[in-house]
Amino acid sequence: MNSADKLTTDWTAQTVGMSTDILDRMERAVAKVRERLLRATGALNRAGIPYAVIGGNAVASWVATVDEGAVRTTRDIDLLVRREDLPAITNVLEAAGFVAGELLDVTMFRDGEEGKPSEAIHLLFAGEKSRPDHLLPAPEIETVDNPADYRVLTLAALVAMKLMSNRRKDQVHILDLIGVGLVDAGWLPQLPPELAARLQELLDTPDG
Repeated sequence: MNSADKLTTDWTAQTVGMSTDILDRMERAVAKVRERLLRATGALNRAGIPYAVIGGNAVASWVATVDEGAVRTTRDIDLLVRREDLPAITNVLEAAGFVAGELLDVTMFRDGEEGKPSEAIHLLFAGEKSRPDHLLPAPEIETVDNPADYRVLTLAALVAMKLMSNRRKDQVHILDLIGVGLVDAGWLPQLPPELAARLQELLDTPDG
């Protein structure tokens, strides 16, 4: 941290009545997620293995195209991959320092032996339902390039995945996209009726 950043951190800490140590830890947490994301996707890029960043990091990437101040941080990293590529993915990510494992039927790669499952690389598989109750399987891998040089799932596919999962955090992510104008009522006709109804409810009740 340079002197200007330290002054800013110290001033912020004094203003909100919080120790600079807490703010430093918050900054480090965000930096660690970014480092893991870039290390994992960089390794997959070099190996030529198809993937798409999904989940909260994909939402953040799309939100940042409109308003970086509206970006919401997340601690785990979700990737959409092909089932047949799993052996190659395992070799590549283990060579990058990740440790393969599975928890509650989720294929994941922890960041080293001491890495937490909640902070791991989590894999979802294209063309497969990640939960039995999902209306549709996960989409095929269709991506756009991110300025940070990783591949992000297309917005249409990402919105459909979030509406299918429909957990509270998924609803919040959709609201983030609505809040910056990336999703609106014009999306309703292109969605299956059940997903359109979920989006309509979020459009009608943006404040919960």
